[in-house]
Amino acid sequence: MSSSIIASFVAAEQQMYIYAGITLLVFGLVGNLLNTIVFLSLQTFRQSSCAFYLTIMSMVNIVQLITGLLSRIMISGFNIDWTQISLFYCKFRTFLYEIAALISLACICLATIDQYFATCTRPRWQQWSNIKLAQRLLILTIFLIIIEQIPTLIYYVQIESSTPGEFICTITNVNFIQFNIYCNYLILGNIIPYLILFSFGLMAYRNVQQLAHRAVPLVRRELDKQLTVMVLVQLISAFFTLLPDFIVYMIDAYANIQDPVIKAKVDLLYRVIICVYYTYFAVSFIITQIIFC
Repeated sequence: MSSSIIASFVAAEQQMYIYAGITLLVFGLVGNLLNTIVFLSLQTFRQSSCAFYLTIMSMVNIVQLITGLLSRIMISGFNIDWTQISLFYCKFRTFLYEIAALISLACICLATIDQYFATCTRPRWQQWSNIKLAQRLLILTIFLIIIEQIPTLIYYVQIESSTPGEFICTITNVNFIQFNIYCNYLILGNIIPYLILFSFGLMAYRNVQQLAHRAVPLVRRELDKQLTVMVLVQLISAFFTLLPDFIVYMIDAYANIQDPVIKAKVDLLYRVIICVYYTYFAVSFIITQIIFC
C-alpha cells in the first residue's frame, strides 16, 4: 500500500516539473531577457547604479534558471540526469548554479542599499549612489563569491549508487557538507540577504514616501519611485519564494522522519517548494511589466 502511495507521489512530482517547471522556465528566460534589453537600451537606466544591479541580476538569473531549473526538469520530469553521465557537468553545474544564485541575491541586496542612499535627504549620502562605485562593488562581490565557491569544484564527486553502473553526484566530505549548509545556505543564502533586504528596503520605502515633499526634479523623483518599486517587488518575491524553501529543507534534512509515507510526502512537498523557489529567479518578468506601465 505504501509503495503505491509513494509511486503516486513520484508521478505527481514528474507531472509538476513537466508542466509547471517548463512554463516557469520559459517565462523566466523571456522575462529576464526582456529586462536586460530594456535596461541596456534606455539611457535613463544605463546611468542608474540601481538599474545596473538589476541588469546584472537579470543576466545571472538566466544562468540560474538554465543550470538549476532546466536540470531539475530533466531529472524529475524526464529521468535524465546529466550529472550521472559527466563528472565535469556534476561539478560545474553546481558551481555555476551556486554562483548565479549568490550573485543574484547580492545584486538585489546592493540595489536595495543603493536605493536607500539615492533617496536619502543628505546630499553626502546620495553620493554613495553612483554607477562607478556600483561597478567596483559588484566586481569585488563576484570575485569573492567565485573564490568562496571554489571548494564546490573539489568536493562534488560521482559515487556509484546501489544500482550497478549508475552514479550519483554528491558531496562525500562531511566538513564541506556542514560548511555548505551553514555558510552557503543558511548565512549567505538566507540570513544576510533577508536582513539587508528588509532593513534597507523599509528605509528606502520611507524615503520614497517623503520625495513628494522635497525639491527634487520630477524626472529624478519618478525614476527613484520606479526603481524602488522594482526593488520592493523583488523583496516581497524573496520572502514568499525563498523562505519556504529554507523551512522545508531544514525539516527534510533534520526531522529524521522514519515513516516512508510521511517521508515521501515531505520529499514531494520539498520538490514543490523547489519549483516555487525558482519563481524568484523567473519573477523578473513582472518588473518588465512595471517598466512598461
